[in-house]
Amino acid sequence: MKMSVIGCGYLGAVHAAAMAELGHEVVGVDVEQAKVDALSASRPPFYEPGFEELLGRAMELGRLSFSTDISAAAGSRVHFVCVGTPQRRGEYGADLQYVHSATEALLEVLNPGEVVVGKSTVPVGTAAELAEVVTGKVPGALLAWNPEFLREGFAVQDTLHPDRLVYGLPEGTGGEAACSVLDEVYARIVEAGTPKVVTDYATAEMVKVAANSFLATKISFINAMAELCEATGADVKQLADAIGHDDRIGRKFLNAGLGFGGGCLPKDIRAFMARAGELGADQALTFLREVDSINMRRRIRMVELAREVCDGSLMGKRITVLGAAFKPMSDDIRDSPALNVAAQLQLRGANVCVTDPAALDNCRRSWPQLDYAATPQEAADRADAVLLLTEWQEYQDLDPVEFGGVVRQRRVLDGRNALDRDKWEAAGWAYRALGRRAA
Repeated sequence: MKMSVIGCGYLGAVHAAAMAELGHEVVGVDVEQAKVDALSASRPPFYEPGFEELLGRAMELGRLSFSTDISAAAGSRVHFVCVGTPQRRGEYGADLQYVHSATEALLEVLNPGEVVVGKSTVPVGTAAELAEVVTGKVPGALLAWNPEFLREGFAVQDTLHPDRLVYGLPEGTGGEAACSVLDEVYARIVEAGTPKVVTDYATAEMVKVAANSFLATKISFINAMAELCEATGADVKQLADAIGHDDRIGRKFLNAGLGFGGGCLPKDIRAFMARAGELGADQALTFLREVDSINMRRRIRMVELAREVCDGSLMGKRITVLGAAFKPMSDDIRDSPALNVAAQLQLRGANVCVTDPAALDNCRRSWPQLDYAATPQEAADRADAVLLLTEWQEYQDLDPVEFGGVVRQRRVLDGRNALDRDKWEAAGWAYRALGRRAA
C-alpha cells in the first residue's frame, strides 16, 4: 500500500520506517528541511535503540522516502498524521495548531476514498471536528483515529509488535471501509493475533490519555508512599515489592524516585484536566492535580536531600549528576527531572557536572549553563556527592569500589532506587534514596 506520514518527529519517523518494514511504500513529510535531509541519509535525528537499523533497511529497499513538499503525499491511500501536540504556553491545554495545519495541508492532495488516520495524542472531540473538515472539503474521504502507545526506548518493538490496536471510526459504511483499510495496513500485526479494539472517535482519543493518566497515578502513588516512608522510617522499596506481589496491583511502575517527565505524561495529564474542565467534568479529574503535584515535589525533595548529604550547604560543592534524559534508552530531555534537579542545584551554588550516554548534545543546546562530561568517571572527578537521576544500565553496573577512587566524598543519592544498596555501602559509600532510611 502507498501511504504518507505527516510529521517525522519521534512518532512519525519510527512509524514511517516500521510501515516500510511491513512492506508498504511510504513517504514521510515534514516542514523541517534538516530533519528530512538527515532521515533521507539514514541518519536518525534522535536516539532510539533499533531505529537506525530499521531506517537504513527501509531506505536500502527503496520503500521509504522523505520530503518537505506535501505534494509528495499525493496518491497515497492512507495518510497518517503524526505531529506533536505540546502543552500551550502558560496553560494546561494541548496546542493543536500542528494537527490543524497538517490536516489543512493534506486537503490539497486528498482524494475521495483515501483515509486520513490521526495518531497524535489529542483532546477528546478533536477527531470529530477534523472529520467534518475532511469530509466537508473532500466528500468520500474518511478520517480514523489510531492512537499510538510507544514507549521511548522500545518504540520499534511497540510499533511492529504492539500489545493492542485501537481504531476510532465513523459510524456506518464509512467506518467499515476505514476499518478494512486499517486491517490491510496492519495485516501482519492483525494476523499475529494482536488484540484489536474497534470503537468511536471519542473512546479512541481517550484511550491514550486515560492510559497515561493511570500510569502517572501509579507512579505518583508510590512516590506519595515514599514521602510517608521518610516520615515513618519505613522502606519504600520493600513496600513496593510487597504490594507488587498482588496481581491486582503489579510491580511495574511502582519504582519510587524522582518521578516522571518527558514529552507525554506531564503534558497529557494536564491537557486531560483542561479538556475535562471545558466539558464541565473537571471534578472527575481533580485527583490528577495531586498526581502532578506529588511528581513535582520529588524534584524539590531530591535537591533538599542533596543539601542534607552535603553537610547542610550546596555552596561550592562539586555535584555529579548521572543521567540527563528523562528516562534511559532515550536522548529526550523534555521536562527531564534530572536536568531540573541539576539546574536547581546549580542555582543553590553547587558546581554541577552532568553526564549521559545519549543526551549530551541535546543538553548542551538547551542547558548551556551546566557543565558536561562524557563519562561517569570524568563527571565524578573530586565530587562531593554523586546523584543517580536517570537509571541507565551502565550506571547501575558501575563498580562502587573503583568509582570510589575518583570522588572526594563517597556519597551517593539514588534518585531512582536502582542501585544495589548493600554493594555500595560495603564499598564505603554513604547511600541515600527517596523513601528509604539513612544507614
